[in-house]
Amino acid sequence: MSRCPPLVCLVLVATAAALAACAPTAIRPPSSVVDPAAAPTIALIPQVASLHRGVGSFELRDGAAISVPANDGAAREAAQWLADRVRSSRQLMLKQTAAAPAAVRFVRDPAIAADEGYRLTVTPDGVDIRARTDAGLFYGAVTLWQLVTAVPAGAILPALTIDDAPRFAWRGLMLDSVRHMQTPDEIRTLIEQMAEHKLNVLHWHLTDDQGWRIQIKRYPELTRVGAWRTPPDAGRYGEPKRYGGFYTQDEIRQIVAYAAARQITVVPEIDMPGHATAAVAAYPRLGVTGKRIAVSTDWGVNTTLYNPSPATVRFMQHVLDEVMTLFPSRFIHLGGDEAVKDEWQASRAVQAQRKRLGLASDDALQSWFMDQLGSYLAAHGRRMIGWDEILDGGVPGNAAVMSWRGSKGAVAAAQKGHDVVLSPAPDLYFDQLQSDRADETTGRLPVKSLADIYAFEPIPKALDAAQAAHVLGAQANVWTEHMPSFAHIEHAVFPRLDALAEATWTPLARRNWPDFLARLPVQLARYRAAGIGYADSAFAPAITVDADAALAHGRTQVRIANQADFGTLHYTLDGSAPGATSPAYVAPFEVTLPATVRAAAFAPDGDALTAPRTQVIDRASLLTRNGSELTNCPGSPFRLRVQPEPDATTLAPVYTVPLFNSCQQWQGAPLDGVDTLHVTLQRLPNNYALAHEAKLVVQRPRATPFGELVAHVDGCEGAVLARWPLPDPARSPRSLPFDAAITPTTGKHDLCFVLTAPTAGPLHAFDRVELGEGAK
Repeated sequence: MSRCPPLVCLVLVATAAALAACAPTAIRPPSSVVDPAAAPTIALIPQVASLHRGVGSFELRDGAAISVPANDGAAREAAQWLADRVRSSRQLMLKQTAAAPAAVRFVRDPAIAADEGYRLTVTPDGVDIRARTDAGLFYGAVTLWQLVTAVPAGAILPALTIDDAPRFAWRGLMLDSVRHMQTPDEIRTLIEQMAEHKLNVLHWHLTDDQGWRIQIKRYPELTRVGAWRTPPDAGRYGEPKRYGGFYTQDEIRQIVAYAAARQITVVPEIDMPGHATAAVAAYPRLGVTGKRIAVSTDWGVNTTLYNPSPATVRFMQHVLDEVMTLFPSRFIHLGGDEAVKDEWQASRAVQAQRKRLGLASDDALQSWFMDQLGSYLAAHGRRMIGWDEILDGGVPGNAAVMSWRGSKGAVAAAQKGHDVVLSPAPDLYFDQLQSDRADETTGRLPVKSLADIYAFEPIPKALDAAQAAHVLGAQANVWTEHMPSFAHIEHAVFPRLDALAEATWTPLARRNWPDFLARLPVQLARYRAAGIGYADSAFAPAITVDADAALAHGRTQVRIANQADFGTLHYTLDGSAPGATSPAYVAPFEVTLPATVRAAAFAPDGDALTAPRTQVIDRASLLTRNGSELTNCPGSPFRLRVQPEPDATTLAPVYTVPLFNSCQQWQGAPLDGVDTLHVTLQRLPNNYALAHEAKLVVQRPRATPFGELVAHVDGCEGAVLARWPLPDPARSPRSLPFDAAITPTTGKHDLCFVLTAPTAGPLHAFDRVELGEGAK
């Protein structure tokens, strides 16, 4: 799905016909929109600072000319971007020329005050894009492209004047290329979409425990050793024997240049003093113990730290020398997060150094270490930014703070006069699931929906006006522990990127959720035309029934809804795919078992918003739960949805893992007549580093070497329905079926499924729980 940040979309007021679809290689315009000059009902729904409608219209035709100021390379690049996008999306060929008159004119205008501001004017004589800066000219080109792809074929543009500039200077997306890598072409795809949404910072996470991804020529072991890890189950179940790679300096230069041409700054992150395992694996002298270790295969919080010695500082300064030659960004991100101090506390040498420096705590030692590198950056005309843990020991120098542990870090930093970027978890973490649907792919819970992202306000309420001036902006983070492929990234990012873009660009008074939804289908069409695998989670139909009535009477009421409460839901009962002419859902309806309901959401112009979803309604399905439909046992809310292999290349299957407490419930299970219980477990690698949180993992007593699966009725302390020993993981398949006959009972009862497997062993996820009737 897509959207343009400060999207200027044409919408038919009566029919919201700005909802567009796409042809296989081009964006198809709204089917019922007519010439704006003859259609006073067409309204412009701007997400810009100011827009005024003019009189008449202008048709942008094939072969039209674009003029740019003489010897203005940036204007020429913006004009070429516009021409390329219009050609690919609407098959209109535009050509640059110095001759007048031109249909589209790029003009330098010193009167445009805002650094990224522009004025876009459409009159019957053509289009003017005026700006003082390179960024302003480019964003004017983006807005014109957004208009062109929102109006009917022939590109008849309504006369208008737009004066626009972003609300925030930092409109970012962080991409983690450590846990899982993306190809340079995939990164360019993401950059292109950022540009089309007027985002301007790509924060590129390049080093961590699980790999070192940036070539440093002075220290080749960082990539020869540090860029590769041996995954759990290497060489089995589709896992590679080793995973990794790195970006060469030439590849990085090309990516940085590609981004710069689209007014996007790439800010690299070299994480320190924690998240250091890959670097220490390459150069053991960088570590506290000096021992050789392996690149980590575990997600989470590893405890390896850099040794905060002068030698390590010099090493990292040499690394930063090469980083600065590759990235011209003013900011360099130095991490600073999740540095568990166990190794420092256990080291006599580190503690002796801390005392020599006169530092009162290990947090202060971290601040000293970060300040050495921050000062080095400052001496080279750069500026450090770090995660909000850098506040704990005192913010070094003029460093900016990126607040991820909620917004408290942003408030504290801004109140102390430091610039801040809001990037809080879970609010702007795109590795949070977009929905809790059973067909959603991997990620963390709780859900952060499209509406949640749109509602995010970057300026914390606790800040006064002077403190709020330190808020540079906001960014979303794409952590890739559970996004092994670019398909996972696309699903997680789009269309939530569209909501983020509007939250960071649009004036607060102009943000409007219903308007955003009405404009979103146009952007979905742009995504489809670009081949972007966006998620339709916000619009996907949820088909629910009254299970009690169905089991008791053989018939039930069916309800259909979607998360965003947008679009028309059409359904079928004959197994066929629903279309815009299928019955529209307007109220609950009754079906007799067995039944198959298929549903999909459609935009007002009849284009599909979602793929069809299917719900089979029969006794077997009503007596079955998949793992994602089970709930955590009380006291342990944390849940992950993961795939069976850490480096999977497909979006399914997925399994829900509580991680801290291997206990799941089927609340209110219908046990009338049930005499058999079937449970299927999936064994998963236990590659999670929990550091100090490991003490929170529940270990239950076991009676057999590898533990048991125990089913209780009426709570986790209730009577035991069944008990099965778990097999030796080295000699058994990953999918583990368990069957038991149970004594029939009546009514609804809570079923609790508990695992007593050793916490040091593999994880077990519930695939399915099935209740059986009439066993012989």
